[in-house]
Amino acid sequence: MLITELAQICDATPRGGDTARDIQSAADIMSAEAHQVTVLSDGKYKKYLKDCHASACFISEALLDEDTPEALTLLVCKDPEISFLNAVKALHPEPQFTRKISEQAAIDENAVLGNDVHIGPFSSIGQNSRIGDCSTIAAGVHIGNNVVIGTNCRLHPNAVVYDNSVIGNNVIIHSGAIIGADGFGYKYRDNQHVKVPHVGNVVIEDNVEIGANTCIDRGALGSTRIGWGSKIDNLVQLGHNNIVGKNVIVCGQCGISGSCEIGDGAILAGSVGVADHVKIGSRAVVMARSGVSQDIAPGSQVWGSPAKDRKVIWRELAALAKLPELLQKIKNLESRLNKLEE
Repeated sequence: MLITELAQICDATPRGGDTARDIQSAADIMSAEAHQVTVLSDGKYKKYLKDCHASACFISEALLDEDTPEALTLLVCKDPEISFLNAVKALHPEPQFTRKISEQAAIDENAVLGNDVHIGPFSSIGQNSRIGDCSTIAAGVHIGNNVVIGTNCRLHPNAVVYDNSVIGNNVIIHSGAIIGADGFGYKYRDNQHVKVPHVGNVVIEDNVEIGANTCIDRGALGSTRIGWGSKIDNLVQLGHNNIVGKNVIVCGQCGISGSCEIGDGAILAGSVGVADHVKIGSRAVVMARSGVSQDIAPGSQVWGSPAKDRKVIWRELAALAKLPELLQKIKNLESRLNKLEE
Protein backbone atom coordinates (compact mmCIF):
# COMPACT_ATOMS: atom_id res chain seq x y z
CA MET A 1 0.00 0.00 0.00
CA LEU A 2 1.03 3.62 -0.37
CA ILE A 3 2.77 5.41 2.48
CA THR A 4 -0.19 7.75 2.80
CA GLU A 5 -2.57 4.80 3.13
CA LEU A 6 -0.37 3.16 5.76
CA ALA A 7 -0.12 6.42 7.71
CA GLN A 8 -3.90 6.75 7.79
CA ILE A 9 -4.38 3.17 9.00
CA CYS A 10 -1.76 3.60 11.74
CA ASP A 11 -2.77 7.09 12.91
CA ALA A 12 0.51 8.73 11.84
CA THR A 13 1.44 11.98 10.08
CA PRO A 14 3.88 11.69 7.13
CA ARG A 15 6.82 14.09 6.95
CA GLY A 16 9.33 14.33 4.11
CA GLY A 17 10.29 11.74 1.55
CA ASP A 18 8.04 10.53 -1.25
CA THR A 19 4.66 9.67 0.27
CA ALA A 20 3.49 8.22 -3.06
CA ARG A 21 5.91 5.31 -2.76
CA ASP A 22 4.45 1.91 -2.03
CA ILE A 23 5.28 -0.17 1.03
CA GLN A 24 5.49 -3.92 0.57
CA SER A 25 6.68 -5.23 3.95
CA ALA A 26 8.07 -4.37 7.39
CA ALA A 27 11.61 -4.72 8.76
CA ASP A 28 13.83 -3.60 11.63
CA ILE A 29 15.73 -0.34 11.31
CA MET A 30 19.12 -2.03 10.80
CA SER A 31 18.10 -4.21 7.85
CA ALA A 32 15.20 -2.32 6.21
CA GLU A 33 15.45 -1.65 2.47
CA ALA A 34 13.48 0.36 -0.08
CA HIS A 35 9.71 -0.27 -0.11
CA GLN A 36 9.84 -1.35 3.52
CA VAL A 37 8.62 0.39 6.67
CA THR A 38 10.51 0.35 9.97
CA VAL A 39 10.28 1.89 13.44
CA LEU A 40 12.44 3.95 15.78
CA SER A 41 11.03 3.70 19.30
CA ASP A 42 14.19 3.76 21.42
CA GLY A 43 16.89 6.43 21.42
CA LYS A 44 19.71 3.86 21.52
CA TYR A 45 18.85 2.91 17.93
CA LYS A 46 18.82 6.53 16.73
CA LYS A 47 22.32 6.15 15.27
CA TYR A 48 20.89 3.84 12.60
CA LEU A 49 18.42 6.43 11.32
CA LYS A 50 20.87 8.47 9.21
CA ASP A 51 21.85 5.41 7.13
CA CYS A 52 18.40 3.83 7.02
CA HIS A 53 17.38 2.60 3.54
CA ALA A 54 13.69 2.11 4.37
CA SER A 55 11.01 4.11 2.59
CA ALA A 56 9.20 5.02 5.82
CA CYS A 57 9.83 4.98 9.55
CA PHE A 58 7.43 5.32 12.48
CA ILE A 59 8.83 7.78 15.01
CA SER A 60 7.72 9.96 17.91
CA GLU A 61 8.15 13.74 18.12
CA ALA A 62 10.77 13.30 20.84
CA LEU A 63 13.09 11.28 18.57
CA LEU A 64 12.88 13.48 15.46
CA ASP A 65 16.30 14.26 14.03
CA GLU A 66 17.46 16.59 11.28
CA ASP A 67 20.03 14.03 10.16
CA THR A 68 17.51 11.94 8.22
CA PRO A 69 17.86 10.58 4.66
CA GLU A 70 15.93 12.69 2.12
CA ALA A 71 14.18 9.64 0.68
CA LEU A 72 12.89 8.52 4.08
CA THR A 73 9.36 9.48 5.07
CA LEU A 74 8.94 9.89 8.81
CA LEU A 75 5.59 8.68 10.12
CA VAL A 76 5.17 10.78 13.25
CA CYS A 77 2.85 9.27 15.87
CA LYS A 78 2.23 9.07 19.62
CA ASP A 79 3.17 5.41 20.02
CA PRO A 80 5.56 4.23 17.29
CA GLU A 81 5.67 0.64 18.54
CA ILE A 82 1.90 0.14 18.42
CA SER A 83 1.61 1.95 15.09
CA PHE A 84 4.35 -0.28 13.69
CA LEU A 85 2.59 -3.40 14.95
CA ASN A 86 -0.59 -2.27 13.21
CA ALA A 87 1.45 -1.76 10.04
CA VAL A 88 2.89 -5.26 10.31
CA LYS A 89 -0.61 -6.71 10.61
CA ALA A 90 -1.77 -4.73 7.58
CA LEU A 91 1.24 -5.66 5.43
CA HIS A 92 1.53 -9.27 6.56
CA PRO A 93 -2.06 -10.53 6.95
CA GLU A 94 -2.64 -14.04 8.20
CA PRO A 95 -3.10 -16.52 5.37
CA GLN A 96 -6.72 -17.33 4.66
CA PHE A 97 -7.97 -20.88 4.36
CA THR A 98 -11.25 -22.58 3.70
CA ARG A 99 -12.96 -23.21 7.01
CA LYS A 100 -14.47 -26.67 7.23
CA ILE A 101 -14.88 -29.70 9.42
CA SER A 102 -12.55 -32.40 8.18
CA GLU A 103 -13.98 -35.81 7.41
CA GLN A 104 -10.87 -37.25 9.04
CA ALA A 105 -11.69 -35.69 12.41
CA ALA A 106 -13.20 -37.83 15.18
CA ILE A 107 -16.04 -35.86 16.74
CA ASP A 108 -18.32 -37.39 19.35
CA GLU A 109 -22.00 -37.27 18.45
CA ASN A 110 -22.75 -35.37 21.66
CA ALA A 111 -20.18 -32.65 21.03
CA VAL A 112 -21.57 -29.22 20.16
CA LEU A 113 -19.87 -27.08 17.52
CA GLY A 114 -20.61 -23.37 17.06
CA ASN A 115 -20.93 -21.45 13.83
CA ASP A 116 -17.99 -21.17 11.42
CA VAL A 117 -15.82 -23.59 13.41
CA HIS A 118 -12.81 -25.16 11.69
CA ILE A 119 -11.76 -28.69 12.65
CA GLY A 120 -8.57 -30.00 11.04
CA PRO A 121 -7.83 -33.61 10.04
CA PHE A 122 -7.02 -36.21 12.70
CA SER A 123 -8.35 -34.04 15.51
CA SER A 124 -10.61 -35.60 18.14
CA ILE A 125 -13.35 -34.02 20.25
CA GLY A 126 -14.82 -35.96 23.17
CA GLN A 127 -18.26 -36.37 24.67
CA ASN A 128 -20.30 -33.30 25.62
CA SER A 129 -17.51 -30.89 24.66
CA ARG A 130 -18.47 -27.50 23.22
CA ILE A 131 -16.52 -25.41 20.71
CA GLY A 132 -17.53 -21.74 20.36
CA ASP A 133 -18.17 -19.77 17.19
CA CYS A 134 -15.26 -19.03 14.83
CA SER A 135 -12.77 -21.16 16.75
CA THR A 136 -10.05 -23.04 14.89
CA ILE A 137 -8.96 -26.53 15.90
CA ALA A 138 -5.91 -27.43 13.82
CA ALA A 139 -4.77 -30.87 12.72
CA GLY A 140 -4.01 -33.46 15.35
CA VAL A 141 -5.53 -31.62 18.32
CA HIS A 142 -7.07 -33.76 21.06
CA ILE A 143 -9.94 -32.32 23.09
CA GLY A 144 -11.26 -34.54 25.88
CA ASN A 145 -14.71 -34.96 27.37
CA ASN A 146 -16.77 -32.13 28.87
CA VAL A 147 -14.38 -29.45 27.61
CA VAL A 148 -15.68 -25.92 26.99
CA ILE A 149 -13.84 -23.74 24.45
CA GLY A 150 -15.06 -20.19 23.81
CA THR A 151 -15.37 -18.11 20.66
CA ASN A 152 -12.55 -17.14 18.30
CA CYS A 153 -9.99 -19.47 19.89
CA ARG A 154 -7.12 -21.08 18.04
CA LEU A 155 -5.56 -24.40 18.99
CA HIS A 156 -2.46 -25.17 16.94
CA PRO A 157 -1.48 -28.67 15.76
CA ASN A 158 -1.01 -31.41 18.36
CA ALA A 159 -2.19 -29.42 21.36
CA VAL A 160 -3.96 -31.53 24.00
CA VAL A 161 -6.83 -30.41 26.24
CA TYR A 162 -7.78 -32.91 28.93
CA ASP A 163 -11.29 -33.60 30.26
CA ASN A 164 -13.32 -30.88 32.01
CA SER A 165 -11.05 -27.99 31.03
CA VAL A 166 -12.68 -24.59 30.50
CA ILE A 167 -11.17 -22.19 27.96
CA GLY A 168 -12.48 -18.66 27.45
CA ASN A 169 -12.72 -16.48 24.36
CA ASN A 170 -9.84 -15.37 22.09
CA VAL A 171 -7.44 -17.91 23.57
CA ILE A 172 -4.40 -19.13 21.61
CA ILE A 173 -2.81 -22.47 22.49
CA HIS A 174 0.31 -23.35 20.53
CA SER A 175 1.56 -26.71 19.32
CA GLY A 176 2.47 -29.34 21.84
CA ALA A 177 0.88 -27.58 24.80
CA ILE A 178 -0.77 -29.89 27.34
CA ILE A 179 -3.71 -28.46 29.27
CA GLY A 180 -5.05 -30.41 32.24
CA ALA A 181 -2.64 -33.31 32.79
CA ASP A 182 -2.37 -34.74 36.31
CA GLY A 183 -0.33 -32.76 38.78
CA PHE A 184 2.89 -34.15 40.21
CA GLY A 185 1.56 -35.27 43.58
CA TYR A 186 2.62 -38.35 45.57
CA LYS A 187 2.64 -39.57 49.17
CA TYR A 188 5.49 -41.79 50.33
CA ARG A 189 4.13 -44.79 52.19
CA ASP A 190 5.53 -48.30 52.74
CA ASN A 191 8.63 -47.59 50.63
CA GLN A 192 6.66 -46.52 47.60
CA HIS A 193 5.19 -43.37 46.08
CA VAL A 194 1.39 -43.40 46.22
CA LYS A 195 -0.21 -41.26 43.51
CA VAL A 196 -2.51 -38.44 44.62
CA PRO A 197 -5.68 -38.47 42.46
CA HIS A 198 -6.23 -35.24 40.53
CA VAL A 199 -9.92 -34.70 39.88
CA GLY A 200 -9.94 -30.91 39.38
CA ASN A 201 -9.59 -29.02 36.13
CA VAL A 202 -7.94 -26.08 34.37
CA VAL A 203 -9.74 -22.78 33.76
CA ILE A 204 -8.23 -20.38 31.21
CA GLU A 205 -9.85 -16.97 31.01
CA ASP A 206 -10.23 -14.73 27.93
CA ASN A 207 -7.34 -13.37 25.81
CA VAL A 208 -4.73 -15.77 27.18
CA GLU A 209 -1.90 -17.15 25.03
CA ILE A 210 -0.16 -20.43 25.90
CA GLY A 211 3.22 -21.15 24.29
CA ALA A 212 4.40 -24.31 22.55
CA ASN A 213 5.19 -27.35 24.70
CA THR A 214 3.93 -25.68 27.85
CA CYS A 215 2.22 -27.89 30.45
CA ILE A 216 -0.53 -26.68 32.78
CA ASP A 217 -1.62 -29.29 35.32
CA ARG A 218 -5.16 -29.72 36.56
CA GLY A 219 -6.07 -29.05 40.17
CA ALA A 220 -5.99 -31.92 42.63
CA LEU A 221 -9.50 -31.03 43.82
CA GLY A 222 -10.25 -27.49 42.63
CA SER A 223 -9.07 -25.56 39.57
CA THR A 224 -5.77 -24.38 38.20
CA ARG A 225 -6.66 -20.92 36.87
CA ILE A 226 -4.98 -18.62 34.33
CA GLY A 227 -6.30 -15.05 34.53
CA TRP A 228 -7.52 -12.70 31.82
CA GLY A 229 -4.92 -11.52 29.31
CA SER A 230 -1.98 -13.48 30.75
CA LYS A 231 0.75 -14.67 28.37
CA ILE A 232 2.71 -17.84 29.02
CA ASP A 233 5.80 -18.57 26.95
CA ASN A 234 7.07 -21.85 25.51
CA LEU A 235 8.38 -24.66 27.72
CA VAL A 236 6.74 -23.52 30.93
CA GLN A 237 5.59 -25.91 33.67
CA LEU A 238 2.63 -24.72 35.75
CA GLY A 239 1.79 -27.08 38.60
CA HIS A 240 -1.58 -28.07 40.03
CA ASN A 241 -3.86 -25.59 41.82
CA ASN A 242 -1.88 -22.52 40.78
CA ILE A 243 -3.80 -19.25 40.56
CA VAL A 244 -2.33 -16.91 37.95
CA GLY A 245 -3.77 -13.39 37.94
CA LYS A 246 -4.58 -11.02 35.08
CA ASN A 247 -1.99 -9.81 32.55
CA VAL A 248 0.79 -11.95 34.02
CA ILE A 249 3.90 -12.66 31.92
CA VAL A 250 5.65 -16.01 32.41
CA CYS A 251 8.75 -16.40 30.23
CA GLY A 252 10.26 -19.58 28.82
CA GLN A 253 11.55 -22.46 30.93
CA CYS A 254 9.90 -21.27 34.14
CA GLY A 255 8.85 -23.96 36.58
CA ILE A 256 6.08 -23.14 39.05
CA SER A 257 5.27 -25.68 41.74
CA GLY A 258 1.78 -26.39 43.01
CA SER A 259 -0.63 -24.14 44.92
CA CYS A 260 1.14 -20.87 44.13
CA GLU A 261 -0.54 -17.51 43.62
CA ILE A 262 0.80 -15.00 41.11
CA GLY A 263 -0.71 -11.52 41.34
CA ASP A 264 -2.01 -9.36 38.51
CA GLY A 265 0.65 -7.90 36.22
CA ALA A 266 3.55 -9.88 37.69
CA ILE A 267 6.49 -10.83 35.46
CA LEU A 268 8.52 -14.03 35.77
CA ALA A 269 11.59 -13.83 33.54
CA GLY A 270 13.26 -16.84 31.90
CA SER A 271 14.13 -19.98 33.88
CA VAL A 272 12.59 -18.83 37.16
CA GLY A 273 11.84 -21.62 39.62
CA VAL A 274 9.09 -21.19 42.22
CA ALA A 275 8.60 -23.48 45.22
CA ASP A 276 5.13 -24.65 46.23
CA HIS A 277 2.64 -22.52 48.19
CA VAL A 278 4.44 -19.27 47.36
CA LYS A 279 2.63 -15.97 46.77
CA ILE A 280 4.06 -13.51 44.26
CA GLY A 281 2.49 -10.07 44.63
CA SER A 282 0.90 -8.01 41.89
CA ARG A 283 3.34 -6.25 39.53
CA ALA A 284 6.31 -7.96 41.14
CA VAL A 285 9.24 -8.77 38.83
CA VAL A 286 11.26 -11.95 39.31
CA MET A 287 14.44 -11.63 37.28
CA ALA A 288 15.89 -14.43 35.15
CA ARG A 289 17.11 -17.69 36.69
CA SER A 290 15.92 -16.78 40.16
CA GLY A 291 14.81 -19.34 42.73
CA VAL A 292 11.76 -18.24 44.71
CA SER A 293 11.20 -20.05 48.01
CA GLN A 294 9.36 -17.34 49.98
CA ASP A 295 6.54 -14.88 49.28
CA ILE A 296 7.37 -11.86 47.12
CA ALA A 297 5.86 -8.50 48.05
CA PRO A 298 3.75 -6.60 45.47
CA GLY A 299 5.73 -4.28 43.22
CA SER A 300 9.13 -5.60 44.28
CA GLN A 301 11.97 -6.69 42.00
CA VAL A 302 13.93 -9.74 43.08
CA TRP A 303 16.83 -11.76 41.77
CA GLY A 304 19.05 -14.66 42.74
CA SER A 305 18.63 -18.01 44.43
CA PRO A 306 17.19 -17.65 46.95
CA ALA A 307 15.58 -14.57 45.42
CA LYS A 308 16.20 -11.28 47.27
CA ASP A 309 15.59 -7.62 46.57
CA ARG A 310 17.73 -6.85 43.53
CA LYS A 311 19.49 -3.91 45.22
CA VAL A 312 20.43 -6.04 48.22
CA ILE A 313 21.85 -8.84 46.10
CA TRP A 314 23.75 -6.40 43.87
CA ARG A 315 25.43 -4.98 46.97
CA GLU A 316 26.27 -8.51 48.09
CA LEU A 317 27.82 -9.28 44.71
CA ALA A 318 29.79 -6.03 44.79
CA ALA A 319 31.14 -6.99 48.22
CA LEU A 320 31.91 -10.51 47.00
CA ALA A 321 33.99 -9.09 44.14
CA LYS A 322 36.21 -7.37 46.73
CA LEU A 323 36.76 -10.60 48.68
CA PRO A 324 40.19 -11.50 47.15
CA GLU A 325 41.47 -8.01 47.97
CA LEU A 326 40.15 -8.24 51.53
CA LEU A 327 41.73 -11.67 52.03
CA GLN A 328 45.07 -10.30 50.90
CA LYS A 329 44.75 -7.41 53.35
CA ILE A 330 44.02 -9.85 56.18
CA LYS A 331 47.11 -11.89 55.28
CA ASN A 332 49.23 -8.74 55.30
CA LEU A 333 47.82 -7.73 58.68
CA GLU A 334 48.48 -11.21 60.09
CA SER A 335 52.05 -11.02 58.88
CA ARG A 336 52.59 -7.62 60.47
CA LEU A 337 50.98 -8.79 63.71
CA ASN A 338 53.23 -11.84 63.85
CA LYS A 339 56.32 -9.61 63.44
CA LEU A 340 55.14 -7.29 66.21
CA GLU A 341 54.54 -10.22 68.53
CA GLU A 342 58.01 -11.54 67.79
